[in-house]
Amino acid sequence: MNLNLSGHHLEITPAIREHVLSKIDKVKRHFENVIDVNVILSVEKLKQKAEANVHLSGKTIFVECDDENLYVAIDNLVEKLDRQILKHKEKHAARRHDETGKLVAAE
Repeated sequence: MNLNLSGHHLEITPAIREHVLSKIDKVKRHFENVIDVNVILSVEKLKQKAEANVHLSGKTIFVECDDENLYVAIDNLVEKLDRQILKHKEKHAARRHDETGKLVAAE
């Protein structure tokens, strides 16, 4: 999994980087086929914004979240991202076929 972390009008400190890495590991535990994650952190007047593009096999998921506190925005972003990835994983498992080409019911 490749992680690209960038900041707009914000310097990425080691503390912010570690916080994002520890939170993204939660997503990685639920779905192993994550190819690439791009996280953009930005600061506007009174709003801290976090965006993420996650490239999975066959799909790209985009999530954004904003809050007054950057760490809260990152936490909310990861929660939204986790929900969407679990939803994708369930849909993917529901369409799984066996080696003969017949549809197998999800377990």
